This record gives sequence, C-alpha cells and structure tokens, in this order.
Amino acid sequence: MNNELQISQRGLEMPASPIRKLAPLAYDAEDKGTKIYRLNIGQPDLPTPQKALDALKTVERSTLEYSPSQGYRSLRKKLVDYYERYQIKLNADEIIITTGGSEAVLFAFLSCLNPGDEIIVPEPAYANYMAFAISAGAVIRTITTTIDEGFCLPKVEKFEELINERTKAILICNPNNPTGYLYTQKEMNRIRDLVRKHNLYLFSDEVYREYIYTGSPYISAMHLEGIEQNVVLIDSVSKRYSECGIRIGALITHNEAVRKTVMKFCQARLSPPLLGQIVAEASIEGTEEYSRDVYEEYVERRKCLIDGVNRIEGCYTPLPMGAFYTVAKLPVADAEDFCAWCLRDFCWKDELTPKTMTVAGQEQPCKGETIMMAPAAGFYTTPGLGRDEVRLAYVLCKQDIRRALFLLEKALETYKLTHR
Repeated sequence: MNNELQISQRGLEMPASPIRKLAPLAYDAEDKGTKIYRLNIGQPDLPTPQKALDALKTVERSTLEYSPSQGYRSLRKKLVDYYERYQIKLNADEIIITTGGSEAVLFAFLSCLNPGDEIIVPEPAYANYMAFAISAGAVIRTITTTIDEGFCLPKVEKFEELINERTKAILICNPNNPTGYLYTQKEMNRIRDLVRKHNLYLFSDEVYREYIYTGSPYISAMHLEGIEQNVVLIDSVSKRYSECGIRIGALITHNEAVRKTVMKFCQARLSPPLLGQIVAEASIEGTEEYSRDVYEEYVERRKCLIDGVNRIEGCYTPLPMGAFYTVAKLPVADAEDFCAWCLRDFCWKDELTPKTMTVAGQEQPCKGETIMMAPAAGFYTTPGLGRDEVRLAYVLCKQDIRRALFLLEKALETYKLTHR
C-alpha cells in the first residue's frame, strides 16, 4: 500500500515562473556579497507618485474594512475618466477591480472557459498566462512569432489552422510582454475579423498602454467595432504608477453576462485590497507631469539598453515599440544555464565595483557584481524555442543599465572560455 500523499495533476503541470525561478540563486549570491543588477523582472525603480504615497500615509479610517467585491465605486468612476483619455468609453459598472491584473486574467478564464477549452496565444507570451490556464483547466495553443521578424503576427492562415470546435478565445498582450511588440491597426483588424468570424472571446492585456514609442496610434481591443461583446480588457496600475505591490488591477467588459459571472468569483474572494484601492485612486488625477517624466525616462532607457545589447558581439535584439521589455538573442546554446551561471558562478570586481550594497534595506560589503535575466524559453510553450534568448526589462536607471550591459559582456566572454 502506497501511503504517500499525492500532488494534484494541476500542481504538477503548473510551470515555474521563468521570471522568478532563479530567485534562490540570486538570494545565495547576495548572501555572499554579490551585487545583482536585476533586469529579469518588470519592477521599475522609479518612485511611486508622491500624491499616492501621501494618500497612504494619511489614511484616517478607524477600521480597515472589506471593500465592495467589485471595488470602490469612487475608484471605478475615476477610471472611467482615465479610459476616456484613450477614447475608451465606459461606465463604472463595466469596470471590476481585481487583485492585480493577474486575478483579472484568472477570473476571465474561469468565467468564460470550460475545462478543455482552448485559447490561442501568440508566443513568446507572459509566462503566467499558462499558469492561469492550468488553474482554469483551459488549454493554451500558441502561434509562434520570431525575433528575426521582430515578433510581428503571422498571417491569418496560421490562426485558422489552430481553430477548432474547442477554440473559445484569443489572448493578446498589447504592447507585448515579453517582446515589447506593438500590434498595428492591420494586425488588430485581422484579430477582430477572426473573433467575429468564429465568435470567440478576445482577452486583451493592455497594462503597458502608457509606454508606446512610435508615432503609430494606440489601438485598444475596445476600439474594435463589431466585437464589443466579445472583448474582455485586462488592466493594472502596477506599471504606470510604479505600484506593483499594491495589487490593484481591473477586468473591463461591455458584456453583462461575463461581468455577472466574474462577480461570483469576486464575491468568493471577498474584496480587492483596501489600501491598494486608496493608493490607486489617488494616483489617477493630478499625476500627468509624473506620467510624462516617466515616459521620457523609459524612452532614454530603451535606447540605452537596445543600443548596448546590439553592440555586444553575438547579441541581437529588435527595437521594441512599447512596454519596457525586450527579448534578446545571446551567443549561447542554453540561456537558462547561462542565466543560472551568472548568479551562481560569475562575480565581477574592478575599480568601479561599489564597496557596499543594499540588501533588504541593510548595507553590507560588496565583493563583486553580476546580472540577473529571465530565460526566454519559459515564455514559449513550444518546446525548444527561445533556448538562446533572454527577456530584459529596462527598469533600472541608465547608469545601472550600462553597468549591467558591461557585466553581460564580461560574463559572456568568461562563459565561452569555460563552456567550450
């Protein structure tokens, strides 16, 4: 008799995050005194708006109560005005506040899909989409985009090849995480026509709409005519206000049946974060200058990172048109092994290495430096793709980006000598 407790099949299938899976190696490196330049995760180093911080500091409630399951109406009404700036016309009841954009994706899947239903997703894609699909019992079917073609969408025939009786949705991220690709009007129209022809849901993750670096207009799925009832918009304040930790997102749709179903899941988890909603609401108005400054900073960081990567021998990355990520090809056979090696075995020290470093708010001696990246294979579902690629987030100041790129170049030189 086997008395060993069994782990669920869902748990066994759940992938480890390519963004966070190397974190234990990073913690070990820091314990040994290695300063790490983190380009692996979309955590901006920019300050949260002072207006938002002040709102948190001056909370006057005597009780930190449950909020309504759909979020405070005052926050949702302010979001109506925010979306109006982007020609997205809503009323407050069409916005549901969630615990981050992640919960919005999960609740969209749980509300719109049955176990076994399939979602078509261009890859590489945000890795947690797969985790949310597994949680909902849904199946991700990927359509591959390539670095050599700048990650543009394949022809519509490639989508048609994947569509069958189990296909229920298409999921896009625009601007894209991890590639920084921005869908054109033509591509969005092709997606619209597919959604309309096959009566599919269109899940559209648009959390990076503030960061578009081209003269092309921002095309939201909410702008597409003829599929208004099919669109479920995913959003978050995490990136645009550097508020990842408050965990406030939104699920937005004109489809009343979807909203009523989503609300059942919202009620089951009770309420979104109270303090997070207070901070988010304070961030929406009166922060226009902050947003302009942040945008201009990312324009400069993008140029710094992209130019720097492409100057390193054997490295290549296309110019991303949105978000604050790029996927880069490295001259290595196994980027995951290289990323792990950078944390485990590589530690560079020269006259520019700082004498001290800050870890968890504490100063300690610095013995050397290294770089942390996200292996891109984890953003692909198709086995074997992205093995020589990494995702880089230009979320550090330009000085730190330049130093990180210097370390990347030195790490590649050393790795080649030891891995022939």
